[in-house]
Amino acid sequence: ATAGRPADEEVSSDSETESPLLGRRRREAAEEEVEETPQEKKLRLAKQYLEELRQLEEERAEEEEELEPADLIGDRLKEDVLEQKGRLQRLVAKDVQPPDPARIRVLRGHQLPVTCLVISPDDRFIFSASKDGSLIKCKWEVDSGKRLCVVPGGKKGTEERHLGHASHVLCMAISSDGKYLATGDRNKLIMIWDAATCKRLHIFTGHRDAVSGLSFRKGTHQLYSASHDRCVKVWDVGENAYVETLFGHQDIITGLDSLSRECCVTAGGRDGTVRLWKIPEESQLVFSGHQGSIDCIQLINEEHMVSGADDGSLALWGLTKKKPLVLARQAHGDQDAQGLQQPYWISAVAALRNSDLLATGSHSGSVKLWKCGEGFRKLEHLLDIPLVGFVNSLKFSAAGDFLVAGIGQEHRLGRWWRIKEAKNSICIIPLKQKTTASSPESPGSS
Repeated sequence: ATAGRPADEEVSSDSETESPLLGRRRREAAEEEVEETPQEKKLRLAKQYLEELRQLEEERAEEEEELEPADLIGDRLKEDVLEQKGRLQRLVAKDVQPPDPARIRVLRGHQLPVTCLVISPDDRFIFSASKDGSLIKCKWEVDSGKRLCVVPGGKKGTEERHLGHASHVLCMAISSDGKYLATGDRNKLIMIWDAATCKRLHIFTGHRDAVSGLSFRKGTHQLYSASHDRCVKVWDVGENAYVETLFGHQDIITGLDSLSRECCVTAGGRDGTVRLWKIPEESQLVFSGHQGSIDCIQLINEEHMVSGADDGSLALWGLTKKKPLVLARQAHGDQDAQGLQQPYWISAVAALRNSDLLATGSHSGSVKLWKCGEGFRKLEHLLDIPLVGFVNSLKFSAAGDFLVAGIGQEHRLGRWWRIKEAKNSICIIPLKQKTTASSPESPGSS
């Protein structure tokens, strides 16, 4: 699979041979090694990065005329270093107040439970998908919630002629430049869309079971996909190409996330593990601590992540330790299920990137907000936001002023329970801040 392929042609990962893209990447790396030493390469890249920063900050300084470019570059470099080390932690949780229930906006449109959603990088649009196979793009403005584009779901057996999905959509991702949207379904397909027009561009095939996790690597068009077939695949959406497949999980993969490093993290369902996949090395780190099936995962920053399981536990992890830094058991309390006391499943987690604010969802009747303590070694419950139904997806806006929840009458992966009074909908929850001043930042120790 290479560039130059017509739009909307199917790309498969079934080939046994090495993908041209991976082969080319390895050849280029080998040529670079011959031409320059690692030290020379580091120096060249550092100079290039500093020059780009200098130009960017000079342009910004001309507009703002507040600080000298040198100061701006220094501040930006400091923040970038902290972010790459996973030590940039914006302390915003302490300022969050309970939202006004009257201001929570409910958007309807999906006929069946909402399974996944993403927010565009500029916080202007929400994309959502459902068990009915439909894909909806909404305006982000709370007052309108206007639907800009609807791709309806097709019936089983219409896959060949139907533009959209003909089975449950389980996951979606948007590239950090807002150009591409990727969606994955129970029918093993990954569809790539133009996010601006909702036009389908490509179909990626090769997974042998439901596609359950998607994430674009930040700053690139590299796409990671995870599946119930227990493997992770790597694609280059810009080149319209399959790159490689990685194996390791012993059970279905239920969730996946990534940031700017060339790696991703996955939740391994009933194999009880969280895994960090190092893509260039084709290796993995294995983490364990939950007692039940791990249903959801998200990176907080480059060094820390949060996961939730059906045993009701919520775990905070540091990538340097194989066990959780902190584990909150029965995070959403207990339910009486057929005479037995069982914890509410954690069905969705969200982290405001590089901050101390987390959100969790279940079918317990509320979304919970949490504060991460210093060094991510404490977890403090902040407040509850009443919401009826299965919370199948949660996302913070980039600015942190809204939390968006995807609600369904059923869990996104099955039909174990049904909450009749729930509405299949998107809920936009405004997050009020105690102060209008910008929150301080501090390096949280790992």
